[in-house]
Amino acid sequence: MKEFNGRVAVITGAASGFGKEFARIGASLGMKLVLADIQQDALDATVSELAGQGVEVIGLRTDVSRSEQIQALADAAIARFGIVHLLFNNAGVGAGGLIWENTEQDWDWVLGVNLRSVIHGIRIFTPLMLAAAEQDPDYQGHIVNTASMAGLVNAPAMGVYSMTKHAVVSLSETLYQDLGLVSEQVHCSVLCPFFVPTGFSQSSRNRPSELGNATAPTRSQLIAQAMSERSTGAGKVSAAEIAQMTFDGIRDGDFYIFSHPQAMPLVKDRFDAVLRAGTPGDPFAGKPEVRANLVAALRG
Repeated sequence: MKEFNGRVAVITGAASGFGKEFARIGASLGMKLVLADIQQDALDATVSELAGQGVEVIGLRTDVSRSEQIQALADAAIARFGIVHLLFNNAGVGAGGLIWENTEQDWDWVLGVNLRSVIHGIRIFTPLMLAAAEQDPDYQGHIVNTASMAGLVNAPAMGVYSMTKHAVVSLSETLYQDLGLVSEQVHCSVLCPFFVPTGFSQSSRNRPSELGNATAPTRSQLIAQAMSERSTGAGKVSAAEIAQMTFDGIRDGDFYIFSHPQAMPLVKDRFDAVLRAGTPGDPFAGKPEVRANLVAALRG
């Protein structure tokens, strides 16, 4: 996709982090916007900000884990603008801790937001894009799925989150292959950021009460939360910079969009281990004191 002015973008998780920055850049490029988020006040504030700049924008409170609400989002986009050119399957949450300590509610919450939402987005929006391409030879559509570097490597105490992001990478690669069989006009990318200060570590603020845990967090979950807050808070690349990289990648036709090239050796180490049928490598090999501190904290 080379042209953005006048095109229509649908963005989930649009009221904060990457999603809000996608919306801001889309607005600066003259796009019409359909914004979705589960946090109503933050969504209203984002819509108000952009509408005040003269942007054609609508917002819809959306629980992205529910297919009927993604369908409602698509219906709203078509009713208002008649077409969708760019879809950001971006909403995401996280939970950590030793993987056997995660509850069924943890799994349902993270799987619903991180993975099922992407499945719903692809299933519902891709046919709309392909239909538009059949009707207009100049139509260009693009889907961006937000995964993570955690979708390419596996760190301890991040199992629920990492599993969903690995699935998003796989789903995106399959989408790329499948689209190539049927169209030259609809494309896709997978965004794999590393640690970025976005407020992601506080994602539990929007966790539905019915998926809450009746018991207190375990020691490993508290440690994982503290590590997440520290790591994301120390990130040197901003959400705005990631969003600009993403739009550049869309324009250039990139499939993999990596924000932190310095993290790629971790990916290489993992795939090297797979190829030699070895054991998973140590993600803290370069910082053994981090692993030592984690072991000491977990073993008490």
